[in-house]
Amino acid sequence: VVASGFPVIVVAPSGMVLPELQLFIRTVHERGAEIIVISDDADTLALARVPLRLPADTPEWLSPIAAIIPGQLFAMHLAHSRGLSPDTPRGLKKITETM
Repeated sequence: VVASGFPVIVVAPSGMVLPELQLFIRTVHERGAEIIVISDDADTLALARVPLRLPADTPEWLSPIAAIIPGQLFAMHLAHSRGLSPDTPRGLKKITETM
């Protein structure tokens, strides 16, 4: 349930689904969410409390790769700020086996 102060991170690069994402952002904003937007679109970034700008003119097919990097950096810094290790998340075991 999205309520006042609930954090919402939206990855919204320009493309076919951008109008739907903008509608989603407006909906959670009306519910009082704290919105972080990762986008290359100025109008979409204006809807955010925390806008994270993507490089302009990235082809739509390549935009998910460009958009995930700010999200990964955000998650890493958030984990470090809370004194957690992003390499050992709660509830996930990383196992590497070689033969």
